[in-house]
Amino acid sequence: MNKVGLTLLTAVFGGAVALGGYKLIENKKFDGMSFEDKQKVYFANNPTGVMSSTGNPDFTQAAAAVSPGVVHIKTTYSRKGSQQSQGSPFDMFEEFFGMPQGGGRRQMQSQPVQASGSGVIISDDGYIVTNNHVVEDADKIEVVLTDKRTFEAKLIGRDPNTDLALLKVSGKGLPVVKLGNSDNVNVGEWVLAFGYPLGLQSTVTAGIISAKGRQIGILSEGQQQRGNPFGGGQDQIPVSSAIESFIQTDAVINKGNSGGALTNASGELIGINSAIASPTGTYAGYGFAIPVNLVKKIVDDFVEYGNVKRGYIGVTYTEITPELAKEKGFTDVDGLYVQDVVAGGAAEAAGVKKGDILTKINGKVITGSPVLSETIGRARPGDKVNVTYKRDGKEKQVSLTLKGEESLKSASTGGKASKSATEIYNKLGASFIPASAQKKKELGVNSGVVVTQVNRGGIFDYFGVERGLVITEVNGKAVNTVDDVETALGATQRNIVRLKGVSPQGGAVQLSFPVEY
Repeated sequence: MNKVGLTLLTAVFGGAVALGGYKLIENKKFDGMSFEDKQKVYFANNPTGVMSSTGNPDFTQAAAAVSPGVVHIKTTYSRKGSQQSQGSPFDMFEEFFGMPQGGGRRQMQSQPVQASGSGVIISDDGYIVTNNHVVEDADKIEVVLTDKRTFEAKLIGRDPNTDLALLKVSGKGLPVVKLGNSDNVNVGEWVLAFGYPLGLQSTVTAGIISAKGRQIGILSEGQQQRGNPFGGGQDQIPVSSAIESFIQTDAVINKGNSGGALTNASGELIGINSAIASPTGTYAGYGFAIPVNLVKKIVDDFVEYGNVKRGYIGVTYTEITPELAKEKGFTDVDGLYVQDVVAGGAAEAAGVKKGDILTKINGKVITGSPVLSETIGRARPGDKVNVTYKRDGKEKQVSLTLKGEESLKSASTGGKASKSATEIYNKLGASFIPASAQKKKELGVNSGVVVTQVNRGGIFDYFGVERGLVITEVNGKAVNTVDDVETALGATQRNIVRLKGVSPQGGAVQLSFPVEY
């Protein structure tokens, strides 16, 4: 080979190595981004060209841009999983949005039950956001795109408190719906609803935003049906985990639209369609969507932590009504009346007391509980929020450092474990090994031990815990080794052990069970 050819070959090889190294670094950096940051990169390279149609109700560009990224979700349930409870006037679980029909005990069939809903692709590598009630307890989840491509989806995480779930399919280069900013939406603004209603294929409807910050009681109602959100008895701390601050729209939404997209006229996602209010089970003018700014936080938590990291102020409160104002001698019409303060909670540490009126959160007037719950729901333990409260007619602003769920539980139980950690560990009747780095990456978690054996007669056997379960947290503490499990069991309160993990099928698992049974 002549000297010129050798030089040229060396240059080409060196360039390839440099490019490969750059792409490797770039990919690692990309993997650590939030979904919103990933989308900024994606849409910088793939501009949609959709312009706002404010004042000109032509939605053709938005419909063309969004429709490919809204998918049809088909779920399959075994006979056991199809025994759903009765529905409510506000659809979420059965009648209106595609969960198994027939009202609970009538679903005792030998054949699997199928249902359907919608979902929204938020990254081109296959992450899809939908409603928790669309995929809850499903044995199989199938995703169908508008171009008829079909994938089997893995459940990354689900959160009943916000009715959100995140799925993952193995596709690459998938169409993406651009994330918007729900804080910027206004009542009266044009919006589009996308989904797969009433057994139809991809469908778009238009309407306006009718209201913001709606609380319809459907999530807290489901929470009551499931029991205390902290997994304990009725004497546990009465702090609700449900977050309801829905965007209300009159765009037509029906059974099957659940989990689909609500976008603005520019084709930006502003909400995930979740519920309707209807006396018949079909559209009656009122639809509700989860604000996308809350969605962003929840799905990022699923990917980064494997579960939702929720901060708490540590108060119970009631909205101010004319009757309450008259009883207490208030002149305020907005705000939340503090009924009680959790011992050891963030509010107590900042000096908030029973009888105070919470008037602002991060400078925003608290017109009702949805303002507070959504703002806190978008934060994590350790985050600081500014709260303004009124006492004896005088306002004061304080900075609160939010605390996690475990601090509330500890404060409410106030005590020591009634059994030693080793004794509880032995009662579990199980063996563990540390989850490999590859396994953690596969499941999208940062901690974990794998259940390798379940012994007959132990707690795990009694409560049906299966081999292969990856336990990520015990009593709110991350676990990576057998010693971590035993240490965390030492934080057991009132003989109730709380576990979080990921099933062999990839579904998020939360368990609470008594040491004595």
